[in-house]
Amino acid sequence: MRNVMDMRAGFGGFAAALISQKFDCWVMNVVPVSSTNALPVIYDCGLMGVMHDWCEAFDTYPRIYDFLHAANLLSAERKRCNVSSIMLEMDRILRPGGRVYIRDSIAIMDEIQDIAKAMG
Repeated sequence: MRNVMDMRAGFGGFAAALISQKFDCWVMNVVPVSSTNALPVIYDCGLMGVMHDWCEAFDTYPRIYDFLHAANLLSAERKRCNVSSIMLEMDRILRPGGRVYIRDSIAIMDEIQDIAKAMG
């Protein structure tokens, strides 16, 4: 695992946990525009991060990330965006054989299970 994205980084806790466990990886902390801007805290911890609107495509090459972490991202963004659009963007930026870890409500998990089956 080399390139990791925390899609709803908060204060960068997931990246800090990976670093404390001595994972040799690079983490992009993404703070959604719908959240409070925590980038100053992330930067103060020596981490990298950006703000991003998940209703739009993420400005990166396809197939860059080995691991995506999405903690309550979909339930937070579903009021503004189509969940299937976010899932398609996750598929675009994830490397073949990459992993996605989604923590969210049961309702969202049921919804994305159907979307994932439709995506193949």
